Amino acid sequence: MIRATVAVAVVVAVSIPVARAQDGGAVPRTPDGRPDLQGNWTNGTITPIERPRRFEAVLTPEQVAQIEGGRQECIEAHSGSSDPDRDAPAEGGIAIGCDFILEAAAGGTGGYNLFYLDRGDRVAVVNGEPRSSLLTIPEDGRIPARTAEAQQRLGQLMAARGRHGEYDNPENRPLSERCIVSFGSNAGPPMLPNYFYNNNYTIVQTSDHLMIMTEMVHDARIIPIGVAPGAGASDETGAPSSFPDAIRPWFGDSRGWWEDDTLVIETSKLNPQQLTAYREFFGASPNMKITERLTRVDASTINYEFLIDDPDTWETPWGGEVPFVRMDDLLYEYACHEANYALENVLRGARAQERENR
Repeated sequence: MIRATVAVAVVVAVSIPVARAQDGGAVPRTPDGRPDLQGNWTNGTITPIERPRRFEAVLTPEQVAQIEGGRQECIEAHSGSSDPDRDAPAEGGIAIGCDFILEAAAGGTGGYNLFYLDRGDRVAVVNGEPRSSLLTIPEDGRIPARTAEAQQRLGQLMAARGRHGEYDNPENRPLSERCIVSFGSNAGPPMLPNYFYNNNYTIVQTSDHLMIMTEMVHDARIIPIGVAPGAGASDETGAPSSFPDAIRPWFGDSRGWWEDDTLVIETSKLNPQQLTAYREFFGASPNMKITERLTRVDASTINYEFLIDDPDTWETPWGGEVPFVRMDDLLYEYACHEANYALENVLRGARAQERENR
């Protein structure tokens, strides 16, 4: 597994445990009295984003044991050394019934085995509850239906894609394949596990900024922290003025403020290419707004909440909670382009096919 640390800022902050968490652990604080969110964290979990219909919101101990036990059996079955003298796999690969992510990543043809992956091996626990899904809003734990307008917009997007060859040029390939943004929504917002690998983060915090460096594709979000909207600041947040509507950077325009011991981050103006990069947000409107809430609940956990509000796309807002767990491991650079010839070879193969079919 590849891990990455990139020094975009150096902050020395003395963590002072002055408050006690519900479980008795200390909540470290910075010298200015704010909860200390700094450190290396992981949100890797086997809890899915959406709730399987067979489960209630909170799993029973028996269900947790079955889910985690099955995951452990899968890891043990597919983490062993590969036989160098084995026959070539059957055409189309070999089905791997216990891990659809591994199968999708060409695990059935020898592309990966589970030694190289780190999607997590535990159910997500929030407020002492083992959750069946990361989504908690709406109550069924599932992404709400799209509006009629959004369905029409989605159809237009798909039709536009169909007019261009998937391998015509580099710009037609996924952003993650081009090493521009994370696989899935790792960097976010919202920051969600990708169920594959590199679900790790480094957080650096000052009195007026928060930096979140995502291991996957070494994406970094630098978020100014000011005062809450409507609190009297000239730009509504007390942070530097937000971007004009025409400027839509990767990961959007984020502004943060403290509400008691919770850091609230509001993001809008996401890059339109990101709105087509993630399955969950495909076809979202330019007006999508995402609110994140980071609360350090004890010495080893940040409770991460998110809410997506886009009435032009979904019938109701949706969101959830994800535990970020403190990790003692270092993060190493995710060198996405280094010795990576996949994109070049895909385009080279497409040109070869075109020559053959002339």
